[in-house]
Amino acid sequence: MSADNGPPLDEGDAVIPLHDESVTVGKRRVERSRVRVTTRVSEREAMVREALEHEEATVTRVPIDREVDAHPGIRQEGDVTVIPLVEEVLVVERRLVLREELHIRKSRRTVEIEQPVTLRSEEAVVERVGTPPVPARSPNQMKPEE
Repeated sequence: MSADNGPPLDEGDAVIPLHDESVTVGKRRVERSRVRVTTRVSEREAMVREALEHEEATVTRVPIDREVDAHPGIRQEGDVTVIPLVEEVLVVERRLVLREELHIRKSRRTVEIEQPVTLRSEEAVVERVGTPPVPARSPNQMKPEE
């Protein structure tokens, strides 16, 4: 027998390996911890201010009762717009002549009808939320009582 640093072997000597070592390298995934990701939505209220204009018109009727020769036009007097209203009046001689009579008779009746309508109602649902579940323990963790 000879080792790597031993004396040289003769041609007639046989070498018998007694032990041969080899190495294999590999990887495996090991779970060390878990992460839970949740999202939350937050809301906030903000005050919005804006100037809005509101305009009102006030109408005042002013009686005049005066004869005019021509139709007066619309005019502006300061911040007041004046719109004249005229009426034509016929001047005639009146005589009463009974031409006909209208005879009106009233009758009353009741009719029941059906018609589809949409009715809406609101209701509030109140749910009680329980306590969150206890986190699961791995089999290797010991209970506090033990």
